[in-house]
Amino acid sequence: MESDRERLQQLIALITEKRGEHTVVLDMREFSLGVDYFVITEGGSVKQLRAIAERIIEGSPEQLFQQEGQESGDWIVLDYGEIMIHIFAPATRCFYDLEGLWGDTVVQL
Repeated sequence: MESDRERLQQLIALITEKRGEHTVVLDMREFSLGVDYFVITEGGSVKQLRAIAERIIEGSPEQLFQQEGQESGDWIVLDYGEIMIHIFAPATRCFYDLEGLWGDTVVQL
């Protein structure tokens, strides 16, 4: 069984393939959110956000439970159970500021 670190590194590699930028991982285990990690990244266009999401879906061995935001394109969420991936347009990421809410939970990989 892969460790959390290996699973996260694999997801980040998929994001990097499609040039996701400013990717961070937040450790959410101390909160009662039903998720262990947030992976947050951004892309410069709707097309790029969708390409990042599609690459993760195609390349990850993780089971995808739900996805949201493909239509709007400014915030795509991929729910992998223990890992929740947020793919943002830069302005949307800045507006919601998830790192600001939980900035002390950033994981160094």
